Parts: sequence; C-alpha cells; structure tokens
Amino acid sequence: QVQLVESGGGLVQGGGSLRLSCAVSGRIFGMYATGWYRQAPGKQREVVARFTRDGSTEYADFVKGRFTISRDNAKNAVYLQMNNLRPEDTAVYYCTAELVTPYGLGSPVAYWGQGTQVTVSS
Repeated sequence: QVQLVESGGGLVQGGGSLRLSCAVSGRIFGMYATGWYRQAPGKQREVVARFTRDGSTEYADFVKGRFTISRDNAKNAVYLQMNNLRPEDTAVYYCTAELVTPYGLGSPVAYWGQGTQVTVSS
C-alpha cells in the first residue's frame, strides 16, 4: 500500500516559519508532478505551490516570495518552506503526488496526504 505521509504543521506566530514535509510510504516506480494545496474552513481547496511534470515550479500569487517548494527524488519526498507566515495562511495543508506504483497499470496516479494543520496567530 502506498501513502503520502505529511508532517511539520503546527501553531506559529505571524511572521514565523514552518517547513512541511511529505514522504512516500511504500514502494513506487516513479514520482512525477507534486504539489501542496490548502483548505481553510469554509473555503475550497486551493493550490499553493507545485512542480509540474517537466520540473518547473508554479506558485499561487499569495505565497510568492514567502513559500518555497522543493523535492528530494532520492527520498521520494517533497517539502514546503513557509516564511513570513500570516494569519490568512491558516489552513489544512495537503500534499499530492503523481505516483507510478506496483498496484497500478503503469500510468501515474494522483495520491493525496491526510493533511496537516497550520495555524498562524496574529
């Protein structure tokens, strides 16, 4: 069974930093597009940052210059460094990754983590 396991969320004061981690648990053959999304109470899930299949990065306008997405292909992991956090960044953060696994048909399938809570106090 393959899962995405997230960690690193928590409570931080405005202006502070957090680093989220997302690691693949289980055997995979490849990891393609990866990304971080978030969902605040009463709002729809929205993209925060992602790697496309060609390796380029995309950021939501509201995090440009503050958040940085990175990945370690050797560890099958993706990270989100969040600096200068604001109260409006409070949300559950989810990682997602396109994975090729022994359980699929050879094509990448999107997996989602369970989410990690980030709370920023004013």
